[in-house]
Amino acid sequence: MHAAHLVLYVEDQARARDFYGAVLGAGPRLDVPGMTEFALPGGAVLGLMPEAGIRRLLPAMPDPAAAAGVPRAELYLLVDAPERRLEAAVAAGATELSAVQPRDWGDAAGYCLDLDGHVLAFASRG
Repeated sequence: MHAAHLVLYVEDQARARDFYGAVLGAGPRLDVPGMTEFALPGGAVLGLMPEAGIRRLLPAMPDPAAAAGVPRAELYLLVDAPERRLEAAVAAGATELSAVQPRDWGDAAGYCLDLDGHVLAFASRG
């Protein structure tokens, strides 16, 4: 199996690119009309695709814009300093849901909503 690609459907590709660039502390590895990609630790790739693009590609699929603001996905990132990453996300416009704290599964994790309503978690292993 090759690297996993996770694609989030976003209202505004440039806005999402700028947000994730600030949150991840790195620029995109690809940024063309219709797709922005960021390399994630472990070889995974985060893709940002405009909602209009996926509607053109898969017109029979329910319109993701109909669920705008409703959490539809979670991106769980293991990082060295989850508190700093959560603060950076909030500074870039995210809405904090929960401060970083010990969780039942052994990680310390904090949660926020990105600009399109996707849940974004920053965690470190216990």
